[in-house]
Amino acid sequence: MITNIYIDGFNLYYGSLRNYPQFKWLDLSKLCHALLPGNQINRIRYFTAPVAAFPYDPQAPDRQAIYLRALRTVPNLTIHLGRFSIRPARMPRYPLSYNPSHSRPESVSVLRTEEKRSDVNLATYLLVDCFDNDFDQAVMVSNDSDLTLPVETVNGKFGKPVGVINPHPRRRISRELESATTFQIKSINRKVLANSQFPQVLTDAGGNFRRPAAWS
Repeated sequence: MITNIYIDGFNLYYGSLRNYPQFKWLDLSKLCHALLPGNQINRIRYFTAPVAAFPYDPQAPDRQAIYLRALRTVPNLTIHLGRFSIRPARMPRYPLSYNPSHSRPESVSVLRTEEKRSDVNLATYLLVDCFDNDFDQAVMVSNDSDLTLPVETVNGKFGKPVGVINPHPRRRISRELESATTFQIKSINRKVLANSQFPQVLTDAGGNFRRPAAWS
């Protein structure tokens, strides 16, 4: 089947990659072919947002930029950027044994991060590609139940199957997505991630570049 893949980058990162730096140099084309053998992968759409420099990790934007550069070497992959914000805020600090009947907890200063528009961008491209008859089948890498309605529309109104790959090994697939999708892959195992890495050194029009040292 001619298959389009729609990847929620932050969902994939926090589900499968955040705590495993050895897997972060991930070749999404290799990953998709490993998870969907026998499918003719027409295009891969990757949805993310430019991260901000954190006080405790000022190099985060540089590492992300190198990774996005690596993804741009994949011929049938496109990157779609949303927006990322980081701002100070005050939030209540609850002890582990917090009792709601007790007095109001003290507030603490935190850095609040928000990633905006990726889910809307993904839903929009999923629907537009469906309208354009760009695929026989769509597959999402996400566990975001906010995507249920566009999935139901593609599946129910247009009769095109939609699968979901859950990037969160310790969480079950959202019940809403499970009921809306045609098929599900419950998790991405570490062996597949390990076997789906880019080479240490890549080449593009700008020359050679390599995997960030922090991920080695």
